[in-house]
Amino acid sequence: MQAPLARTIYDLLNEIAERSPDQPFIFIDDDVITYGHMAKRASYVAGRLEASGTKRGDVIGLLCNNRIEWLDVCFGAAGVGAVLAPFSTWSTTAELEFLLEDAGAKTLFTLKNYGRQNFSDGLSALKDEGKLKQLQEVVTLDGPSYKDYLTGPILVGKPPGDGRSAGDNFVILYTSGSSSRPKCVPLTHWASIENGFNIGERMGLSERDTVLISIPLFWSYGAVNALVAVLSHGAAMVLQQQFEPAGAIHLIEKFKATALYTLPAMTNALLAEPSFSPEKTKSLRTGLTIGAPQDVMRAANELGADEICNIYGQTESYGNCSVTPHTWPLERRAHCQGPPLPGVTIRIVNLETGEPSDDGEIGEIQVRGYLTPGYSGQSAIHNQAVFTEDGFFRTGDLGSLNPDGTVSYAGRSSEMIKRSGINVSPAEVEEALQQDETVGLAGVSGVPDADKGEIIVAFVVPRPGAPKDAVNLRNHCKHLLSSYKLPDRIFFVSELPLTPTGKLMRRELKTLAAKAVADGGTE
Repeated sequence: MQAPLARTIYDLLNEIAERSPDQPFIFIDDDVITYGHMAKRASYVAGRLEASGTKRGDVIGLLCNNRIEWLDVCFGAAGVGAVLAPFSTWSTTAELEFLLEDAGAKTLFTLKNYGRQNFSDGLSALKDEGKLKQLQEVVTLDGPSYKDYLTGPILVGKPPGDGRSAGDNFVILYTSGSSSRPKCVPLTHWASIENGFNIGERMGLSERDTVLISIPLFWSYGAVNALVAVLSHGAAMVLQQQFEPAGAIHLIEKFKATALYTLPAMTNALLAEPSFSPEKTKSLRTGLTIGAPQDVMRAANELGADEICNIYGQTESYGNCSVTPHTWPLERRAHCQGPPLPGVTIRIVNLETGEPSDDGEIGEIQVRGYLTPGYSGQSAIHNQAVFTEDGFFRTGDLGSLNPDGTVSYAGRSSEMIKRSGINVSPAEVEEALQQDETVGLAGVSGVPDADKGEIIVAFVVPRPGAPKDAVNLRNHCKHLLSSYKLPDRIFFVSELPLTPTGKLMRRELKTLAAKAVADGGTE
């Protein structure tokens, strides 16, 4: 497909709207929002922001789940050249205090509450304590104050130099990592569009596709991946307010979704849902996921997205920097994370020498190309450490480059288990366990041991109705792993500690493993 001409998110929306105003863009609940309608809503929000004095470079905070209002504010902020700072709806009041002050948000669009979080009360308490002094306005999305933002005036716009620009930041996203505070990651308009378009190309998206988006838009997988991939191809998205498997299956069937963004935990939840049947998801064709080969296979063969792509990336590289083409044979897509996207260079560096590694040798993955300009806020102190002099980002991930130029991810360097002096990747052990047909999900961690340094502890969530047999699982692993990589202990659990977006929480898993071993739990 021909790449769009626009180089800001607001202009991209209007480019598609001018070409196909009646093309559906958003299916949400029982509403259908066309590209033309979305462009009109965005112009009203941008016009109101402009009239209220919002300027290019001002930060607009957003605290909202997957709703049409999220997109209103996203595009409206982009229209006046403001920077969107979408925050997690699972944020506590203490976390919001840090996020709002670190981002320097002057305006916040927020729900009154979400789940167990009462945002209105929390923000009022912070204001009463004399905090958030830079925050000038709070607009409640589910209250009367927001209605004015959808009634005009329409955006007038500024001349070049004063208005929105391709090189400006589109969003700043907060991502957790090795530091105690989440890192602030700015991402620009032009790079979001170009990289997002390339991701959509690897999936084979077109204006005929309808993509289920259950992952949060405030996450990089949503904001600069799913949203931009769909938008840049003039496709439609089915927006689920939050992931829930029965609801997701219903939406796939109702809107004949052809693609989805998923994660291993989400795929397993869909397949384990009593209402699931292959007939209901037969419209699926492509999408994105990450995980071990069996995770990709399961999404393709059991869920039905037979052209689904395997991915690698991080927020700092606009969500993905490597994606398998949807046209590749499934076996090839399942066993690597694909070649780098256009404009991206990936190298593997030996952890000890700092020299480039040979093909097939595991080392640190470093990325250059579509990258954040650098952390901002308090996390700017990390910039010197994570960017090399020749412009590569040190990801902290382990992986290898294959002779065919594809990338194979091996895990985080900080997560390696040192058993009897030998490094073991938890991801490799998890992959072996999940190849057994009785295993739904697996999480592996190391626990200190007086004799071996660390022992390997595995937690297994069985597939529905499957037996819980640790002996058989060890025998299964013996055919796939060297003896030093075999789990020392296997515990069967009903669930693993996962983030709201389905990623394994390694620190919590390590605590859980240490407790299980200390308590002398039985397998």
